[in-house]
Amino acid sequence: MAKLVINNEKICDKEAFIKICPFGALEIKDGTVDVNDACKMCRLCVRKGPEGAAEVIEGQVKTIDKSAWKGIAVYVDHEDGEIHPVTLELIGKARELADKINHPVYCIFVGAGIGDKARELLHYGVDNIYIYDHEAFKHFRIDVYTSAFEDFIKNIMPTAILVGATNVGRQLAPRVAARFRTGLTADCTVLDIRDNTDLVQIRPAFGGNIMAEIHTPNARPQLATVRYKVMNAPERNSKARGKVTVCDLSNVVLESDIDVIDNVEKAREKFIENADVLVVAGRGVKSQDDLNMIRELADLLGGEVACTRPLIELGWFDAKKQIGLSGRTVRPKLIITCGVSGSVQFAAGMNNSEMIVAINKDDKAPIFKIAHYGIVGDLYEILPRLIAKIKAEKGA
Repeated sequence: MAKLVINNEKICDKEAFIKICPFGALEIKDGTVDVNDACKMCRLCVRKGPEGAAEVIEGQVKTIDKSAWKGIAVYVDHEDGEIHPVTLELIGKARELADKINHPVYCIFVGAGIGDKARELLHYGVDNIYIYDHEAFKHFRIDVYTSAFEDFIKNIMPTAILVGATNVGRQLAPRVAARFRTGLTADCTVLDIRDNTDLVQIRPAFGGNIMAEIHTPNARPQLATVRYKVMNAPERNSKARGKVTVCDLSNVVLESDIDVIDNVEKAREKFIENADVLVVAGRGVKSQDDLNMIRELADLLGGEVACTRPLIELGWFDAKKQIGLSGRTVRPKLIITCGVSGSVQFAAGMNNSEMIVAINKDDKAPIFKIAHYGIVGDLYEILPRLIAKIKAEKGA
């Protein structure tokens, strides 16, 4: 890793020198110029400062034997043994990546009494499921789960690990990555792999204005989290293949610093990710009262109401209702957008929907580029007629 070194003896005017840095990374301490954590390694001080006042010393890049790491692993996210569907989506992607480099697909399943649940995953193309089954794993506790994950990585050495971007996955993946001093890319939307087993991880950055391609070439394992509904789940095979391996717990820390006193079940919420039909309110909706016709249409179709980011900022909706890169990713059978322009950030969160119907009075709105059916017109004229039509059909 490169390091910036300041040679104070070559600086005549220290006050002028520190002003070169636009990030405020240069400061004077006890009469000498020092570099703080704000340094971006832009090297502006090297180019514009006195000759030799600042220099960059390139560090030695640590290399790794990539051939020693084999397999694409998926963390099995579950609640009391009930497997989260994001796991199946990640298994499908893992199979696709593994076939490109002729590697196996593994699963790591940590819990209590999970043997039968683990065997179900053998119907989805997994080569080996490693289970850590113990009463200590009955409830999710970050320390003991990390210990099991660490044991799995040390023994199996998978080249890449995919984790669902759930509440559990978002806690567990960073801790595991830190323990192995490796990279973690969060909320990936595209995954690919090179012949040298480097995982190509693509995710939105800078508010969705660019798509960043991230690699971890000098560390293993490579970790990535993926949101639910981003990848395609494979079809269930009638015949199970692969095997289940019960892991030895002798090297796993089972004693936890966390005590689970009680488990209180929350009331089940209706999440827009699970809805088959969505009606989306956009910036074209003029007032909060006008959302009633959006809700009425959704109710008639047996669906849920969702929205775009501007309506969240107005305080009209809870953030859980937002679709887009900074919201939720959805893949319903039918989505009707009402007054939605269709920004890149929004489209990335719903463009895999089976049927997209767009209503917008601007015929050049970007939403029409991805819609299967587009209606150019005022939603205040179209929605009442559409609602009346559906009511008439239901009455008939």
